[in-house]
Amino acid sequence: MSLSTHVLDAMSGKPAAGVTVTLTDAVGAPLTTAATDDDGRIAKLGDDLPAGVYRLHFDTGSYYAALDVPTFYPEVVIAFEITSAAGKYHVPVLLSPYAYSTYRGS
Repeated sequence: MSLSTHVLDAMSGKPAAGVTVTLTDAVGAPLTTAATDDDGRIAKLGDDLPAGVYRLHFDTGSYYAALDVPTFYPEVVIAFEITSAAGKYHVPVLLSPYAYSTYRGS
């Protein structure tokens, strides 16, 4: 099982580098924290996660504060469910100061 994410900044049309992302379990206990690379990606967030519900917390407030851009969403939290220990789970985020969207990627 692999878990990854990719954050794109729709305001600039570029990858969102330096966004801190925390993976938590269903009760909110942090499992790992990483920051997006220059391409807006975190290639590996969790290893051997059992089936269950998890959350990705994206620190969008700090990202936009560093750009001196006000944002309505200081964090984005995405809950998702891993149904099988085998497989690839990719959670991309398209981000702007006043909106965001996500989907299950490949």
